[in-house]
Amino acid sequence: MSEQSPEGGGYEDGPAQALPEYAEQVLDVAELIPPGRVMTYGDVAEWLEQGGPRQVGRVMALYGGAAPWWRVVRADGVLLPGHEQRALGHYRAEGTPLKEASRAAEGHLPRIDMRRARWDGGDRAEGHT
Repeated sequence: MSEQSPEGGGYEDGPAQALPEYAEQVLDVAELIPPGRVMTYGDVAEWLEQGGPRQVGRVMALYGGAAPWWRVVRADGVLLPGHEQRALGHYRAEGTPLKEASRAAEGHLPRIDMRRARWDGGDRAEGHT
């Protein structure tokens, strides 16, 4: 979602501001995603059994700055517009599987290899209520 704010949005505005319950749940799932793996916005909503991809994207845009925001992605594997280089740095550092861009691709940016990088939530019962 192009409005995602890795810089923090409302999440880093201070401890006095309480997060909505759904936002806390979304951010908790983002924290569970292992380095080098990703979940789509829809995967997170499905895992929580509530909301949808747009709601998850909105939470990440507003509150995701303190969470590993680069691990919650679009289903097509396209890097987050406006934050491609920061995300790419995280992906490369974590060994996230990428598909290198063809020379014809705009900006020559790779995509996440969703077939290899997608995480299904592992042992869902562990740490999840």
